[in-house]
Amino acid sequence: MKTDPLWVKHIVEGNIDEILTDHAYCEQKAASSAISLIVQFPEYPDLVSKMADLAQEEMGHFRMVHKKIVERGYELGRERKDSYVNELVKFIRVKGKGKEESLADKLLFAAMIEARSCERFKVLSENISDKDLADFYHKLMISEARHYTMFLKLARELCPNVDIDKRWEDFLEYEGEVISNYGKSETVHG
Repeated sequence: MKTDPLWVKHIVEGNIDEILTDHAYCEQKAASSAISLIVQFPEYPDLVSKMADLAQEEMGHFRMVHKKIVERGYELGRERKDSYVNELVKFIRVKGKGKEESLADKLLFAAMIEARSCERFKVLSENISDKDLADFYHKLMISEARHYTMFLKLARELCPNVDIDKRWEDFLEYEGEVISNYGKSETVHG
């Protein structure tokens, strides 16, 4: 499901400080998630290497967003609960599954969040009247696209005994239902 461009006009543009704060914490959480994958799956050297790079890149994005906050005279607010992400967690398989299935689900979960962020940044870059933020979100959209495709590729390479394409299609269907309840608040995923 695509984000209605009116989200930008009716919600984002009147709440730039809120969107930027939420976005900063999304980047911090993405870095933390990459580190968690290293801790949980250290036996995969390619995964560890890619997640170490990703954690640094995501913290670089955090710094970039924080710089925008400061330049505009705002302050980094408190971290917000991300209800969208909490809804996505419900799709992840329950404990008791094998390590490969667990890795597959965590990689697909990360891919899904990056894919939705990419879509939201595209909508922002194409519809926000602030030229500086339009350019900023266009650049970040490209990074998010690279990230979500990296996670899908890793899932296919590292989890050969899991039907990644089928699991991804099921996850996309689930996420489509979840996201239909969002796009009404001043958060990246909300």
